[in-house]
Amino acid sequence: MSVLPPLASEGRLALTEPELTKWGEQLGRHSTPPLVIAISGELGSGKTTLARAICEGYGVSEPVTSPTFAIVHTYEAPRSAVHHLDLYRLKGVEELQNIGWDEIVASDALVLVEWPERAGSRLPSHVPIELSHAAGYPQRRILYAGGHFGHQTGVR
Repeated sequence: MSVLPPLASEGRLALTEPELTKWGEQLGRHSTPPLVIAISGELGSGKTTLARAICEGYGVSEPVTSPTFAIVHTYEAPRSAVHHLDLYRLKGVEELQNIGWDEIVASDALVLVEWPERAGSRLPSHVPIELSHAAGYPQRRILYAGGHFGHQTGVR
């Protein structure tokens, strides 16, 4: 069973933070490594909140924090390691080699990438998720996920 939302006419869900967290936990529970999940969206749209929820559902027991300054955080879970990356501070694709990008995305792990557009063409096959603010509804986020972006692998 896929936890990606059914494709509505516009392929989106409007979620409150608790709903986004619950959705992310379900995605984490149903994810199978190796899997790359690319989470894009503007500042404050809930990328780290969603990554934290996916980690919790996947079985990470330690606190999950934003890797904005460290760029990469690695957590242990019963099924595999989880690599949580925030590429916001990278100045270009060439800096990916400095963080061990090739090894991380090739590992038998769950890889969560915030600001995936900074990886350009180096982003491998992935489950794409996009978050945005819901116009006129400050407590909601719009979530676009999965098939309508063209890649949907590793989630059962």
